[in-house]
Amino acid sequence: MHQINLSPAVAVDRWARISGDTTAVWYEDIPVNYGRFAADVRSLADVLAHGGVRAGDRVAWLGRNSELLLRTALAAAHLGAIFVPLNFRLTPPELAALLRDSGTHTLLAEAEYTAALAAVLPSLPVRRHLLVDTDLRAPSPAKAPAPWQHLSTAAVPEQGRPPATVRPDDAALIIYTSGTTGRPKGVVLTYGNLWWHDVATTAVIESRLRDTALVLAPMFHVAGLTGFTLGTLVHGGTVVVRRAFDAQQALTDLAAHRAVNVIAVPAMFSAIARSPGFAEADLCSLRTALVGGAPVPSQLVRDYAARGLTLQQAWGLTETAPLAACLPAELVDTHPDSVGYPLPYTEIKLVDPATGREVTEPAVPAELLVRGPNVFREYWNDPEATRLAKDEAGWFRSGDIGQRDEGGLLYIVDRRKDVIISGGENVYPAEIERVLAEYPGVREVAVLGAPHPVWEETPVVVLCQDGPGKATLQELRGFAGDRLARYKLPTAVHHLPKLPRGGSGKVDKSALRDWLRTAMQGAKTAADGDAG
Repeated sequence: MHQINLSPAVAVDRWARISGDTTAVWYEDIPVNYGRFAADVRSLADVLAHGGVRAGDRVAWLGRNSELLLRTALAAAHLGAIFVPLNFRLTPPELAALLRDSGTHTLLAEAEYTAALAAVLPSLPVRRHLLVDTDLRAPSPAKAPAPWQHLSTAAVPEQGRPPATVRPDDAALIIYTSGTTGRPKGVVLTYGNLWWHDVATTAVIESRLRDTALVLAPMFHVAGLTGFTLGTLVHGGTVVVRRAFDAQQALTDLAAHRAVNVIAVPAMFSAIARSPGFAEADLCSLRTALVGGAPVPSQLVRDYAARGLTLQQAWGLTETAPLAACLPAELVDTHPDSVGYPLPYTEIKLVDPATGREVTEPAVPAELLVRGPNVFREYWNDPEATRLAKDEAGWFRSGDIGQRDEGGLLYIVDRRKDVIISGGENVYPAEIERVLAEYPGVREVAVLGAPHPVWEETPVVVLCQDGPGKATLQELRGFAGDRLARYKLPTAVHHLPKLPRGGSGKVDKSALRDWLRTAMQGAKTAADGDAG
């Protein structure tokens, strides 16, 4: 049987032949059409191959969002190699661990990140180091320090090499998880995962050929790279790329580029809604705005609805490439807190994590398990973690707690690891966060578990609030008392100017727990001193 080539590099080459003048990428106000983009992808593939990259080798990128990042991902695909986007916010030891784990053959990096790697590079298996000096937005020194080579000097004569034929189960990407529950794991996404995710997503949203997508999330994160970005290029559309998220610029881009599709975390949509001019901006072209990755305040959905815009909740993880469920647009008004139904070709079931029993009753929280062609192949170099996460039947344990209503709509309750056990009762921080997000002036809210001498743990709130007044514990308990059971009400409140966030834009609860532990210890020390 003839093998269909699912490589996105094949699709980009096709669009270059039939629609070469169409803009593929707007990068920091510079348009790059498909003809130029495809030619540059092939040239970079020649550079990589000349340096020894072969099918299955890993090509890593360390830098911000850029047209060159996309070009590198597609050049790796052109060779059948595996693209590894790295989180540029990581420390040198953390980056070294990922480069070592992935066995990266060739590393492309922007200059602002190379100095920090100097001490760890000699111990790594990286065979070639290419320093980006072809992007005016990423300045580079005139002389490349050892062992780096300027990318501009690595050019080779055009080889005319056709895109490699890849199989559905061949690895396309290794995207590392945040590692908040241990060392980061390399999620292996295959060409089949990416293809089926694109098929399933475009089946449930109003998607058309040559749509324009605005990229807001960092592309080392799965939502930034595969949410709409690669799929838009496969469909001959245009992606608008900025090096970093800026809410005011994002609002401008939505209007100026008449963006059709966008995916982001709630904090990004909230920042855009607070930007000057949001109420007047012409956003009539925006058809699909997907929000996920964190609890979505109902008020945020209402703010966009007041502008005639529909924020559709979606749910998924890196391991599901990323989406596994999405709320139909027509249900947003009546079920704004739901993440909807499983995507086509995707199965989701709820299982009691303690007993393994499948939960079919409505309104009963249980762990969400996912199975489908979009679910990752394995964790790179970690068969034990893969075995624990996926059973022999292909069901992936998400670690998220959810429930269904009587109509089959899914609701995310919380991450399993974040559940607070208070007096034997399960308390889900996300439920409390959704309620307190509607308290007047609250900009951000996070709920954590704190030790308690009687109840083992109780909920503690960390707030970021606008305005001169700061909410007291009594005020918060009074506000939430009619909507939350007494054992779910917070027992302490702390105020911060902003919450720590990871590279994906989600609240970094691990860092927040460390901060809270230090704050509580400081308060205890002060109290002991006063008592003495």
